[in-house]
Amino acid sequence: MARSYKLTRPELRRQRERLRRYQRYLPLLELKQRQLQLKRLELVRERETALAAVAEIERSISRWSALRDGPSGIDLERLARPAAVARGTLNVAGVALPLLGAIEFPPADYSLFGTPAWVDRALVELREAARRRLLRDNLERQLELLAAELTKVIQRVNLFEKVMIPGAREAVRLIRIQLGDEMAAAVGRAKIAKAKLVAAESAIHVRDRDASNSAGSPA
Repeated sequence: MARSYKLTRPELRRQRERLRRYQRYLPLLELKQRQLQLKRLELVRERETALAAVAEIERSISRWSALRDGPSGIDLERLARPAAVARGTLNVAGVALPLLGAIEFPPADYSLFGTPAWVDRALVELREAARRRLLRDNLERQLELLAAELTKVIQRVNLFEKVMIPGAREAVRLIRIQLGDEMAAAVGRAKIAKAKLVAAESAIHVRDRDASNSAGSPA
């Protein structure tokens, strides 16, 4: 792959600064990765608990299924359907996770004395099932968001560790080699020039000496 930088001293400064910047940023990415991974483990455990809770309430509800199909005259499914759900967000390492708040149900607008005794109990359990399913679904959504962000962070950590930092280090190394070679070449040229100058001065000195000797010799 062709080099994208010049082997010059200004470029050496730029590459060194780039390397320092990458090395400062990488620990922050790694910290974020650890935070997301820990939160993901926590949510996985919570989801397992939520799944078990949903299965438990659904087994309990199944006891009322035959009665619910009877002629009670009450729309239990409607009364057990949430009318309003308060929602918020939780920031985890820069990721906004959805939170569940209060869950409201329609008012139980039926006569307590004119309905079978099992209706109240069935409605309580149906509403509890609705709450647990909402919690389960919310945990699933949180895990989806965390997994997507964690994938991005891991990719960036790998990019910094395996591409950007090694690339900047290699650039610094190559530029330093080039500058060192140029300096050595310059020193060599300076030595040659100095040697030539010394030789020239020596030749002039010899010539002047010979000329002086010739002028002082008797005829």
